[in-house]
Amino acid sequence: MSDRPLLSIENLSVRFPTGAKGEPLCAVHDLSFTVGAGEIVGIVGESGSGKSVTALSIMRLLDKASFSGKIFWTENATECDLLQCTNRDMRRFRGGRMGMVFQEPMSSLNPSMRCGRQVAEVLRLHLHCSKEEARQEVLRLFGEVLLPDPEKAYRSYPHELSGGQKQRVMIAMAIACKPQLLIADEPTTALDVTVQKAILELLCSLRQQHGISILFISHDLGVVANIADRAVVMYRGEKVEEGDVRTLFLHPQHPYTKGLLSCRVPLDKRYYRLPTVQDFLSAPPDSDPLANLRIIPEEAWREEAEKLVQSPPLVEVRHLEKSYPLPRKLGQPRRRFQAVADVSFTLHEGETLGLVGESGCGKTTLGRSMLRLIEPTGGEVLYRGRDICRLSAGEMRRLRSEMQIIFQDPYASLNPRYTVGMALVEPMRLHHCGENDRERREMAMELLEQVQLKASDMQRYPHEFSGGQRQRICIARALALHPRLIICDESVSALDVSIQAQVLNLLNELKEKYGLTYLFISHDLSVVKYMSHRVMVMREGRIEELQQADGVYRHPQTAYTRRLLDAVPKIQFA
Repeated sequence: MSDRPLLSIENLSVRFPTGAKGEPLCAVHDLSFTVGAGEIVGIVGESGSGKSVTALSIMRLLDKASFSGKIFWTENATECDLLQCTNRDMRRFRGGRMGMVFQEPMSSLNPSMRCGRQVAEVLRLHLHCSKEEARQEVLRLFGEVLLPDPEKAYRSYPHELSGGQKQRVMIAMAIACKPQLLIADEPTTALDVTVQKAILELLCSLRQQHGISILFISHDLGVVANIADRAVVMYRGEKVEEGDVRTLFLHPQHPYTKGLLSCRVPLDKRYYRLPTVQDFLSAPPDSDPLANLRIIPEEAWREEAEKLVQSPPLVEVRHLEKSYPLPRKLGQPRRRFQAVADVSFTLHEGETLGLVGESGCGKTTLGRSMLRLIEPTGGEVLYRGRDICRLSAGEMRRLRSEMQIIFQDPYASLNPRYTVGMALVEPMRLHHCGENDRERREMAMELLEQVQLKASDMQRYPHEFSGGQRQRICIARALALHPRLIICDESVSALDVSIQAQVLNLLNELKEKYGLTYLFISHDLSVVKYMSHRVMVMREGRIEELQQADGVYRHPQTAYTRRLLDAVPKIQFA
């Protein structure tokens, strides 16, 4: 009987023929770690650290990459180097012995096939079962991954399911052939905290029921602390630290690990400026960057919030409603889905008002209805005393320079055919900012420098930037027209914790510099608490509660808010 673990990676290096000056780009360098039978191992690090490349290398899904080192698979006391396997051999490994849950389920599922058929296809290919046998097994799997209505999910297309439900379909597909190893690549990124908690509990139950080993990849150390037995920390393609999660997170040794842990937004304090990973990497040895960070006294934050709400409101929302018609069933009257139902609140100049809730609760619909990007079906939105719902198209167009939005997906909200300079200059030209295009270009370059990018980035296209850099471009575009109100719609939800800290610091700096007012929409309650003076909690189109930020966290008024708070991943050990 072999004492070797199920998976052993020894001195793995992965190179791509895309480096500068024709030189290969080394995405992973000299990486070694193991995954034992029934063990959950986490890989943590920022985007570009080599986490996903490592996972795809294990599955041999990188066609253009060159490899060195070894990836040993041990089964029945027999070792097999996966890097030496033929493509035909690897097809038997994939699905049968190894399953993978990809980061973005909407991109991984075929949009033209019903979900049940996609999972059944895996069963028929690997287990050679009949069509009816595959159907029954898929329904059983959908029940095992806790999809609320397996029959309905079987018949549904991917776009008809929520993000959490699509991820459950992906997990069902990955475990369909009872693999020994499940690779989960950022399976909870951008999911609500409640859905994230449910997915983590599901993965743990699969480990307990089936003895599956799990390689769990994430940039969120709080998530890894809640699920993994051991963790590997990667930085720029190299392993910088490894150990059991308790030792690693309570006594980190490498500055990068310390930075990742410290730049998570804390719930128990509010810094004037969040620490970043770079603070730790550039700090002298034996120094503590946290020692130099100032904490905002809770009483001072409360007094500021009280002072702001005593001023006249910049925006007043009264009984706002938005509904959509549902498909009519034969013989039944037309029904409507109420996305926003009788919502009323005020937003004061200089205030940051947080808006939290699960996906589908109406957060984004409310934000877009306030700007009339979608037309409300009822109610009023008073901006500086004027009901914008009654303005003509021309009047609304002139007002838009004062009311801007930062969208959730920066790549989707930037025109891929426009350079950054074109994306910034176009709204200025439309709203007659600046005397001529030369002056507008100078203003655009100044904006880029204000969001900590370079003036030379004007000539680059969106795909040439990282996610955090693209979000900075979107912030610059929102600032281009000198707005008074900015709606931040999940603007940091999919960013690494270190990039998230940088963007949050930037938003606060710009708020102070330009006197901005924010409606900050997010499903991450720790981020909302850090940013906001007051917090609204939304559920099924209605406001569940609205009070000062610290009050929501210390004295939640509803069971729903308490459930959201309980689902926030925390690094704590008994």
